[in-house]
Amino acid sequence: MSSLFDGASLDNAIASLKNDLLDESGPKISTMRNYRFCILHYDPRDEFKLRDRIRKLTDELKGQGWNVLAISLHLLLLNRIKTEEQRVLDSIIRTEHRLYLKDPNRALNHLKDKIALYIEGADGIAKDVIELINDFADKHPEESNRTLILLGRAGALYPFFRSSALLKHIDGKTRNLPVVLLYPGTRTDLNALSFMGEFPSDRDYRPRIYS
Repeated sequence: MSSLFDGASLDNAIASLKNDLLDESGPKISTMRNYRFCILHYDPRDEFKLRDRIRKLTDELKGQGWNVLAISLHLLLLNRIKTEEQRVLDSIIRTEHRLYLKDPNRALNHLKDKIALYIEGADGIAKDVIELINDFADKHPEESNRTLILLGRAGALYPFFRSSALLKHIDGKTRNLPVVLLYPGTRTDLNALSFMGEFPSDRDYRPRIYS
């Protein structure tokens, strides 16, 4: 899928993010006061490159005394599913198999409806993210300017997840720590992103976008 930003370099985006994080007056990853949140956009095809670059950035920041918390949205979903009763999971799987034989689209919609129960809303994954951030912040109460929260592995939740919904539910609940959402998708305008390059472009993004 074409994009206005296809030529943008992931390395340049991460370098810009790093420079803003290490600003002398404290992290400046947002143009809005008391809203230290941003999005690092990348092509889904660069997933492994992104992980490598983020790992290097994390190591460098830690080497300078930073506290970095990497939250895997994929792992949060798996943890929620693991707590479900086996009979419920078996029922979801059986129904998906039965529907797939008749209509693959019906099977996918069935899974979307069921998986959404574990992901969406204020009591979904957003709640787990907030709890992890609060716990991390409590462990480093005086170091907000040298603390970074990374929200990654969003692509593994496709097509059951919309990041704009997650941001809505964690907005104002991140203890004003610098938070970066690693966003796989297509950027079609200054403030428009398409998750995985498959969903319709969503303009419901307040954070600064590094791309």
